[in-house]
Amino acid sequence: MLKLGKSQYDALRQHGEETYPHECCGVLLGQMDEDQGVRRVSSIARAGNTRTDSAHNRYNIDPKDLIRIQREGRERGEDIIGFYHSHPDHPAQWSSTDLAEAHWFGCSYVITSVEKGKAVLTNSFELTGSEEADKKLVNEKIEL
Repeated sequence: MLKLGKSQYDALRQHGEETYPHECCGVLLGQMDEDQGVRRVSSIARAGNTRTDSAHNRYNIDPKDLIRIQREGRERGEDIIGFYHSHPDHPAQWSSTDLAEAHWFGCSYVITSVEKGKAVLTNSFELTGSEEADKKLVNEKIEL
């Protein structure tokens, strides 16, 4: 389960609206309660989408941004527990590309569908498995 504050939920949806018709992307920071299987988001960090070839349906977070976000989070006692991005005029469901490019096992992958500039639906998926050959994105409950 992904526990997220209402303000963080609203902020990542707003990010998708602001970048429409391109995909937005960002990082979820917080703590993982492994006993409970719960990821608790304490902050989110926006990242720039570095894709120039097809930013309307693909995203990429610059590795330098990711390292900076991870370092700043650790200074606050936070770990990377997930990622988010938007799907402009497309369902809030992971694509084969999303699965192929997901590599952080045990993390949440949040997708917001943005239709005609308005955030409509937000879903979360957990990346399960132990290696590339058996990885899967499975539905995950979001609790606000």
